[in-house]
Amino acid sequence: MKIVRNVLVGIICISLVVGGYYAFSNWKAKGDETEVSEVQKVILKELDKDSYPATPREVVKFYNRIMCCYYNETYTDEEFEKLTDQARILMDKELADNNPAEQYRQQVRTEVENYRSQKKTINNASVCDSNEVRYATIGDAECAYVESSYFVRSGSGFTKSYQDYVLRKDEDGSWRILAFELKEGETEDE
Repeated sequence: MKIVRNVLVGIICISLVVGGYYAFSNWKAKGDETEVSEVQKVILKELDKDSYPATPREVVKFYNRIMCCYYNETYTDEEFEKLTDQARILMDKELADNNPAEQYRQQVRTEVENYRSQKKTINNASVCDSNEVRYATIGDAECAYVESSYFVRSGSGFTKSYQDYVLRKDEDGSWRILAFELKEGETEDE
């Protein structure tokens, strides 16, 4: 009888320990679950030499993520500033010098306000395939040409537009956006 009672007490103690551990680990995991928004993910991406996008396509893809945040997401003024700072890191020195930080922020803010007043959102942003990236040497600089497309919802209709990016490799070997231009021939679907 005494042996059965000791075994039952032992089983109950082990069950309490295992149950307590399980409950505590689930409670702690639930407390740590903080959802990170796309804006925060973009802001938190460190664009230093080791984690900077390696190819022209990857640079434009990350720039597109920033653009989608501008036009589709909600953010604070501080987050907006950090988004524009991330975009400027992707720019070639020449482009960044021609668009001082405050002037660039104001241009983006105005574009975003116009976009939102027309109730437009970017449903999809895509970059051409790797084999469609064109490379050229201009003077002593390596350049790459990347096309990106944007599928935009406006009211009940959709528009697809294309933008060409010119990237130049800097002295550290990183591709930076030198220029971009909206291509002619925007298409609309109602």
